[in-house]
Amino acid sequence: MPIVLRAFLAFLRRPRLLEPSGLRAPGARADWLALLALHLGVLLLVVMPVYALWMKAFGLPAPDSFGQVDPVILPWIVVIAAPIAEEALFRGWQTGRPRALWLLGCAALAALAVLANVMGASAVLAGAVLLAAMVAAPIGWVALRRREAPRWFVAAFPAIFYLVVAAFAVVHVLNYPSATLLGLPLVLPQLWGALVLGYIRQRIGLVAAMLDHAVANAAVLALAMLGS
Repeated sequence: MPIVLRAFLAFLRRPRLLEPSGLRAPGARADWLALLALHLGVLLLVVMPVYALWMKAFGLPAPDSFGQVDPVILPWIVVIAAPIAEEALFRGWQTGRPRALWLLGCAALAALAVLANVMGASAVLAGAVLLAAMVAAPIGWVALRRREAPRWFVAAFPAIFYLVVAAFAVVHVLNYPSATLLGLPLVLPQLWGALVLGYIRQRIGLVAAMLDHAVANAAVLALAMLGS
């Protein structure tokens, strides 16, 4: 744990692109368990008590996202679907490789097409853009498979890392019925999680980050259910 903690803190001081070892590499599972213990320990013993005190002190509402989902499927969404989708969206492309960035661009284009349609744009045009993004994604993935991360991405990675950490936290404001400046500290669990998950993604890999995310979500869901 001390070695893992020192490496984690050094990474936070200067985030950099790493070559993920994968969970099968010697020592990788032990490192993952140590980082999971760090994630959960700080989350449950420090962050969540601060979260609860802040909510109580200012009379802030609890997150209402759980109440909007059928309790039968809630665990599947929180523990399986959300970790996979969120890690793919926020950290799947953080290798910086062109094919990963290409997929991110295609996903963004597809999301814009869907949003434009919802806001009243032409269904035909939105459908054409969505189809183009879906066709372009696998083509770019294959065509760009041999290219490494460009220099600009490597140089900008520290800023990219912390921008993604902030975006991951802020987007979870949507879990609450209203967004206010007083409510920003309520995304501390996601802010802390993004720091650990970002490091796990770089050091061990995307699957390891998804697994850590799933366990952390399961722990928070259990607390939420116990507290009604």
